[in-house]
Amino acid sequence: MDYNYPDGATPLDPDEAEGLRLTHINTREQLNVFEQKNIRKGVAWAFSGRKRDMLSEPFIRKLHKQMFGDVWKWAGTFRSSNKNIGVMREQIGVELRHLCEDVRFWIEHQTFEADEIATRFHHRLVFIHPFPNGNGRHARVITDLLLKTELGSARFSWGGGTLDGSSACRDRYIAALRAADRDDFTLLREFVRS
Repeated sequence: MDYNYPDGATPLDPDEAEGLRLTHINTREQLNVFEQKNIRKGVAWAFSGRKRDMLSEPFIRKLHKQMFGDVWKWAGTFRSSNKNIGVMREQIGVELRHLCEDVRFWIEHQTFEADEIATRFHHRLVFIHPFPNGNGRHARVITDLLLKTELGSARFSWGGGTLDGSSACRDRYIAALRAADRDDFTLLREFVRS
């Protein structure tokens, strides 16, 4: 299958592509439909109201599995290859632990206001890029969960448009993430509430 990746998407290597559970899928559009159905199920699980330690590696992995496990065999498993984005695969666990520790510190010591904490959390999680695919969608869901359950704030609007495929909204999102890579969070802070 030709996955036809939009700008900023993470290409799958051949071994990861073999992890597709639904062998009848032939197009990116079909894949999107099945992934979106699974994502809705994962979001319902995440926001079910049950108290969880969301700032932990086990929860981060479990949420990814809940969001993508019906579609991909490797869901919830850290990537085993290096990508066009993200830390070296051997550093994923360490970087996630540091991220979770930093966010706990920021919350406990009120280092930043809620939106700033959530924006920085989102950016770093996307930057780490722990999974073969689905990192942006996963990071947006867990960021909204952080806002609701840990920070007592409303979820982000994420630009108010679609972030799937090619769109002006996605282009703004990718540009904002790239600016944050250079330690300029202005565009990303504006985007998440626009």
